[in-house]
Amino acid sequence: MLDIRVYLFIVIMVSYSIMKTMIGKKIYSVSAILIVLFMGSCRKEMDNKLSSVPGVTTASAAKGTLAAVNLGVAGNFVILSKTGITDVYKSTITGDLGTSPITGAALLVSCAEVAGNIYTVDAAGPACKITSASMLTTAIGDMQTAYTDAAGRSNPDFLNLGAGNIGGATLIPGLYKWTSALIIPADITLSGGPNDIWIFQVDGTLIMSSAVKITLAGGAQARNIFWQVADAVTLGTTSHFEGIVLGQTGVNMQTGASINGRMLSQTAVTLQMNTVTKP
Repeated sequence: MLDIRVYLFIVIMVSYSIMKTMIGKKIYSVSAILIVLFMGSCRKEMDNKLSSVPGVTTASAAKGTLAAVNLGVAGNFVILSKTGITDVYKSTITGDLGTSPITGAALLVSCAEVAGNIYTVDAAGPACKITSASMLTTAIGDMQTAYTDAAGRSNPDFLNLGAGNIGGATLIPGLYKWTSALIIPADITLSGGPNDIWIFQVDGTLIMSSAVKITLAGGAQARNIFWQVADAVTLGTTSHFEGIVLGQTGVNMQTGASINGRMLSQTAVTLQMNTVTKP
């Protein structure tokens, strides 16, 4: 179809030149309208073609505005885990931590590493802990509800983008789905406004390579970015991640990695001298 339009464009331009010579400038407005219609049609077709190319996104590809995932009480935490939080000293954590239903003895972060509160279900755990079993039960329930919400969003704007490799991509707001693992082997950018929403559905593992970073552009905010991951999440050494991880299994931060976001895990969270900052 595009080849036919190129042919028509040539015909229009040649006709314009001939008719302008014969009858003057009155033909200009008609020709201009035809040219504008032609270019708009081609632009739409090119956007459709580009949206199907791995690693390429276009502003016209997204289907509509997404609603944010409601985190409920889980949104009060920067790290929330059902089976424990391990740590290689020293990590720097800004925000509240909690574990439930596992005993507080499985929360191994020290008080000196946390600018926030540490919540446990019992008397075990760090000396600065706050025991609040009922609140944690609610938070864990809300975390699981949020995971189900994110996983259940239908009609993705992008399906299996990059065949599961999005290194180097610039990603606009929208719903993304991968039916297997996702890897981020090179820097990526999330570009959008301060109220735009990204939801990433990953049916396998999510692995970010060492020293790779996510950059936000255009006013995009980490609190509006949701990564729903069915399998383990691994953030490589000295990497930087943006957004809220809703993990069905473990979240593993390797040495020196950082995150601006939240780690809400239905199993364990592993820290190794990391920087974790609530969005």
